[in-house]
Amino acid sequence: MSALRLGPLLRYTDGSSATVWVETSRPCTAEVRCADGAGGTAHSFQIAGHHYALVPVTGLTAGTSTTYEVLLDDTRVWPLPGSPFPPSAIHAPGPEGDLNVAFGSCRWASPPAGGDDPVGPDALDALATRLAADPEGERPHVLLLLGDQVYADETSDDTQRWLAGRRDLKEAPGSGVADYEEYTHLYYESWLDPRIRWLLSTVPSFMIFDDHDVIDDWNTSAAWLADMRSTGWWRERLLSGLMSYWVHQHLGNLSLEELAADPVYEAVREAPDGTDVLRAFAARADADATTVRWSYRRDFGRVRLVMVDSRAARVLAEDERAMLDPGEDAWLREQVRDTPEAYDHLLIGTSLPWLLPHLVHDAEGWNAALCGGERGARWARFGEKVRRAADLEHWSAFPESFAGLAELIAEAGSGHHAPATVCVLSGDVHHAYIAEPSWPGPGPDARVVQLVCSPVHNSVPLSMRLAFRIGWSAMARGIGRGLARHGRLPQPPVSWRKTGGPWFGNQLMTLTLRGRSARLRLEHAKARQGTGPLLTTLLDSELAP
Repeated sequence: MSALRLGPLLRYTDGSSATVWVETSRPCTAEVRCADGAGGTAHSFQIAGHHYALVPVTGLTAGTSTTYEVLLDDTRVWPLPGSPFPPSAIHAPGPEGDLNVAFGSCRWASPPAGGDDPVGPDALDALATRLAADPEGERPHVLLLLGDQVYADETSDDTQRWLAGRRDLKEAPGSGVADYEEYTHLYYESWLDPRIRWLLSTVPSFMIFDDHDVIDDWNTSAAWLADMRSTGWWRERLLSGLMSYWVHQHLGNLSLEELAADPVYEAVREAPDGTDVLRAFAARADADATTVRWSYRRDFGRVRLVMVDSRAARVLAEDERAMLDPGEDAWLREQVRDTPEAYDHLLIGTSLPWLLPHLVHDAEGWNAALCGGERGARWARFGEKVRRAADLEHWSAFPESFAGLAELIAEAGSGHHAPATVCVLSGDVHHAYIAEPSWPGPGPDARVVQLVCSPVHNSVPLSMRLAFRIGWSAMARGIGRGLARHGRLPQPPVSWRKTGGPWFGNQLMTLTLRGRSARLRLEHAKARQGTGPLLTTLLDSELAP
């Protein structure tokens, strides 16, 4: 009899359909059976000895909720026997309904129940606790996880003990994961947490990777990539990372129509064992990033989300360095420009912040100029060392891409069909803040904000906390201007100021979008004895009336 190894995860959801992802112990037919008669089935597919199914659920009624069960070969496996949580439900959004979008990034797996948590309570655990206690109360309609869902290079003590049972950790890649099997262990550790498992079964989630899903500072530069490719372990780490991301995260971002048109998904499902098909796909993506698109667009009524891959789609050659390759950049512009009258709010999801503290922004632009040869070969070698040591690889480290995004946002936010808000949603930097840009001249009609929320469950050293605070100061801005002059940098096309934060700790942001109005709430996870962690409100403010 087949058993449920991981999941269910409620993924893509619209007014009439949804997908539910599961991992099973053996080949089987997975079924989702809803209380209102909606449902669907899918036969499992196999990757590296593991069995998965992405069940298409059809027949949902927009604007309603229905509980559901999961069956494997006609045997019910979800809800789990004796579960303390309410039944999992699919909430099918209505075409013009309100939308609550919760988002954050950077989540280390929580320790087992009763274990010491050195980084404090998990914000997703706290959200699950609140929803379970009041299942009819306010809830996110969608959860956006903006990168670092797993940490392939910073594993827990428990995972390292498990890895040591497979291989010698004194040999590269050491305590980081080496192959697909070890990646699956990270997902078990992260998604089998009882609260997280229930939360992901009942709140639709959309995801994008960041660096730690593969390795810290993934695709920093061409020189960095050449060094990694010269090692004996990198290729297996990268291919396994892309394969596991495709299985565990990417598939659930896609609509039923996109899945039906995906040749890799079709080939994997038709093969008795899809491992070779998926590995070949990952190898093509490694050799030529333009062969795959990890970015995607979702429309939730009159809210448009464009989730941007700001890791794998980079152009790293110093003479044409860009955050997005030309095809990806054109795709982003097409999604933003398509039927602008159809959305009241534009959300651009990118794991890396667009607007950073001024000192950091100028340091990254200066460094990019040095590495590009602006001050000669000796400075270029120095710049590459600094780039890797200081993690200088955000949007501001790709100055033309930074300016291009500023131009696109100004265009999207201007004119007769301008949305009420344009929000850039980001994580990565292990703290939260709000920044607002301004353009020369009249500027956009929409309210434009950079919203950064990180970590969901991680930490940041005291030295970095001080640096993030100082980075916005007038003194830091003066230092940054000096670096910009040394790098012969042009003036950026926008100026910006911090209007909230920085806030530290494990946290989530939630956008509440009603018609053309928008509110932002920032909540912090606090420990609480007996009943699980608690979310407390740090900020509740109006973005658009």
